[in-house]
Amino acid sequence: MSIAFSFLPPSSHSLSSQSPSIPKSIPSFSFSPSSLRLRLTPSPSLRINHRTDPLFILHSSDSTGGGSFGGHDDGGSFGGHGGGGGDGKGNDGHGDGGESNDGDGHGHGGVNEVLLLLAQAGRSLESLPADLANAIKEGKIPASVVARFLELEKSPFMRWLLQFAGFKERLLADDLFLAKVGMECGVGVFTKTAAEYDRRRENFFNELEIVFCDVIMAILADFMLVYLPAPTVSLRPPLGVSAGAITKFFHNCPDNAFQVALSGTSYSFLQRIGAIVRNGSKLFAVGTASSLIGTAVTNAAINAKKAVNKASAEEIENVPILSTSAAYGVYMAVSSNLRYQVLAGIIEQRLLEPLLHQHKLVLGALCFAARTGNTYLGSLLWVDYARWIGVQ
Repeated sequence: MSIAFSFLPPSSHSLSSQSPSIPKSIPSFSFSPSSLRLRLTPSPSLRINHRTDPLFILHSSDSTGGGSFGGHDDGGSFGGHGGGGGDGKGNDGHGDGGESNDGDGHGHGGVNEVLLLLAQAGRSLESLPADLANAIKEGKIPASVVARFLELEKSPFMRWLLQFAGFKERLLADDLFLAKVGMECGVGVFTKTAAEYDRRRENFFNELEIVFCDVIMAILADFMLVYLPAPTVSLRPPLGVSAGAITKFFHNCPDNAFQVALSGTSYSFLQRIGAIVRNGSKLFAVGTASSLIGTAVTNAAINAKKAVNKASAEEIENVPILSTSAAYGVYMAVSSNLRYQVLAGIIEQRLLEPLLHQHKLVLGALCFAARTGNTYLGSLLWVDYARWIGVQ
């Protein structure tokens, strides 16, 4: 595409008459000392962005063309310093211009949305927690998340929970987070006990101490199994320059390997794998610690039973503490970690939430069913695994 300009000296002819020698698809200029006027005859390959300014931008509709012409130097709504133009493959140019409403090319239109929402609620950016305010200024938080924060703040209990960074990040990402914690811990005792009975049958009451140990471990671990793999809205500040490469890598990983990234945030495949590794290490520590407590309580109960009933002293054996604790830690790091990452990141956030986000009651019921089934499956897998490695 080509554009030609013709400058004519002042004459007595009106601008409404055009020289026959100028093609109709080419713009014609006439210049006088007092004014500059422009008349265009539209061409299919040209589109005009109108402005009230004396100067405006003329864009080419050709996909391989360069950026914009002219424009103001303030990097405003259009143009800026001309832009670098795309490469015909969907990549943006590298000029100063662009078509961002704020002219800086960083998507700060979202910040304006948030500020408008706060103004309507009678709040200011300074009234928000510092980490949330900083994330908003960086364009990482959409208006929907801020609206959820303002709604949660209306409850005194939620306002208290929002003081803790971990709860705040999870509640902003999922308003059913606390309900899921209740589901998990509430059904944990019943599903674990039912699974133990299904596997042990006639030996259930004879191995009641072991069953009790498993249930204690489940209760202590259920909360962390919901908490750690839950999707979050990341409000963590960047690490200092002195932090090591490995620390920085895991700091930038998501909390759930499959969670949806907010606008302004993206996770690489390696970072998502890192989320599984990081959560696995945490769940190993949680599983080992909870098993230590559970087996210690169980052995105390066994010893008390032996003291009361001398005849059963030789029939009942203490549960091996170290081997059982290490085995449960490995089980939590591998089986539980992967199952709960898939449950929270894929089944709930990517499948159920988009379909039923306006039907919270149905969404909660389906999440309850999914988590109940997952808990029961986990109990069955643990019994098989414990018997396979010989700790039970």
